[in-house]
Amino acid sequence: MNQMLQDPQAETSQTPPPVPADPAPSHPRFAKPQRVAFVQACWHRDVVAEARIAFMKEAEARHLTHVDVFEVPGSFEIPLHAQVLAKTRRYTAIVAAGLVVDGGIYRHEFVADTVIKALMDVQLRTEVPVFSAVLTPQQFHETEVHYDFFRKHFAIKGVEVATACAETLHGLERLRGQVAAGIVG
Repeated sequence: MNQMLQDPQAETSQTPPPVPADPAPSHPRFAKPQRVAFVQACWHRDVVAEARIAFMKEAEARHLTHVDVFEVPGSFEIPLHAQVLAKTRRYTAIVAAGLVVDGGIYRHEFVADTVIKALMDVQLRTEVPVFSAVLTPQQFHETEVHYDFFRKHFAIKGVEVATACAETLHGLERLRGQVAAGIVG
């Protein structure tokens, strides 16, 4: 019969090994520094700001540390601002954020559709990726319940647009490297 001799003191003095905490997700680094412009509409600034705050936090986690913030009066003004910024060649990406609601001169569907199409045109003309967190809810009422809901919704959209921005920039970095190496093209 085999018996293991154990020191009774050793058993009581040992503490279980610490349980490792879930590590923060590790995101790939960029080969070259990336500079992003974040263009934010001022209408409903307190709601739209939630997208910017969440974007900045997620962007930093994804190694997008050079972000310049610009404000424009409303969402309708975002595309021109984005185009001017893209043409400077200073930015590797542009992010737009705004809340388009019923009211004013234009119907909100018209404004939202016009903004999205114009942002796509900027992207295709300049080859600078443009991302949109310009949202147009069907039923927005200026009540605290709606404001709270859309603040939370914009925070989610801020994380999503930061993720899309970083992943697209990584993809373009790889693609441009392949084109330069003659692998693609």
